[in-house]
Amino acid sequence: MPVRLLNTASRSIEEFAPLDPEGRRVKMYTCGPTVYNYAHIGNFRAYIFEDLLQRHLEARGYEVDRVMNLTDVDDKTISGCRHHGVPLADYTQTFKTAFFEDIKTLRIKPASHYPAATAPEYIARMIEMIQGLEAADIAYKAEDGSLYFRISRFPRYGQLAHLNLDELRPSGRISSDEYEKEAVGDFALWKAWTPGDGDVWWESPWGRGRPGWHIECSAMATALLGPQLDIHCGGVDNIFPHHEAEIAQSECFTGKHFSRYWLHCAHLMVEGQKMSKSLGNFYTLRDLLAKGYTGREIRYVLLSVHYRLPLNFTIAGLDAARTALGRIDAWVERLQTLASGCAPAQQEGAAQAKEGFLQALDDDLNISAALGNLFDWIRESNRAMDSGGVSPAEAAGTLAEFQVLNSILEMDAESTTVPAAVLALVEERQAARAAKNWAQSDTLRDAIAEAGWQVKDTKQGAQLTRL
Repeated sequence: MPVRLLNTASRSIEEFAPLDPEGRRVKMYTCGPTVYNYAHIGNFRAYIFEDLLQRHLEARGYEVDRVMNLTDVDDKTISGCRHHGVPLADYTQTFKTAFFEDIKTLRIKPASHYPAATAPEYIARMIEMIQGLEAADIAYKAEDGSLYFRISRFPRYGQLAHLNLDELRPSGRISSDEYEKEAVGDFALWKAWTPGDGDVWWESPWGRGRPGWHIECSAMATALLGPQLDIHCGGVDNIFPHHEAEIAQSECFTGKHFSRYWLHCAHLMVEGQKMSKSLGNFYTLRDLLAKGYTGREIRYVLLSVHYRLPLNFTIAGLDAARTALGRIDAWVERLQTLASGCAPAQQEGAAQAKEGFLQALDDDLNISAALGNLFDWIRESNRAMDSGGVSPAEAAGTLAEFQVLNSILEMDAESTTVPAAVLALVEERQAARAAKNWAQSDTLRDAIAEAGWQVKDTKQGAQLTRL
């Protein structure tokens, strides 16, 4: 079954086919963080959706070359570095480092490239593109010394967001990069230096200045992936004006269709409300880790709702994720115990369950149906083991099929080291059981639980799991 995706540009489900003549390589660009602060869970909702997309394409045999940019110069980063009295590069480095720590915690697969907007090669590419647009009379220099893009020269401007250009042409221009302050109309390609920029500037044919936010992504995408992309992703808030601007400036410069597929994820709410510091429901990953939740529990919540549906992030949802992951862990442990190192045998039911999971994701990443298939499989598999109908080789075969799914989900149990004191309690309990001292055995079991561990008695001996 082919992969099918909802293309924002057409507003319809389309069969995916990359530009690669051999049909294997996929060129994918994903809008990354603006490194002026720690990324919040709304940001990570988008990054995990993109991770799911990449991992599923790879499970289906594609080779994904993904670029995720780092926006390290814009109004927010400049304001932050000036407020703290440190150079721009030092200010943004703190949040770049934190971002890479966070995506590792959330088990997000690293992109092939993480270009930073301030890297000399990309500043040069931006200037090259603006010069080309100026030569074509598409870019023009305004009285403030900045360079702007004439949207009147690109009739398709607004089509990604399905907006009527004639109704959206304002009389003025606003130079801010921020969504809530940026006017719909001619947008800044190169922003002339102002005293508010401090020592943040680059030399250009138009004098000292800095790039506009939109041109940064076009320059980095085309420099690394070429003039045409297979997939461009982001949040719904990126559709207009950012992605519209990317399309306009890229296609006017290269003369080629910029991206074949556009995918956007919906907003995230917290406890039914828009995430806001004033409401006290604004979470970074670090905030949730401090509450005792793990990266994989947070990943599960952010992953488990279809990317085009709003996600209501709740603490109760994190607790439910912990329970769901516990079911998976217990099932995997049981299979591992039964398999006991056997070579895997073909298991028809497991193969069908795996394919059902993958086919659900083929349908525009229908993760809800995919997880439903997984838990149906777990239930039926447990019933079969309860009745003694699963051989060690079949258990090993089931584990092998599950690993294909887990290459997408990345839900392996956290690696933990059992404290020596807990191991000592387990040994003491085993001795009590051997002596048929059941009261002492129960007391020691409770002591092990108080230490945060659950002990299970199996034919292969005592097994410990984290509570």
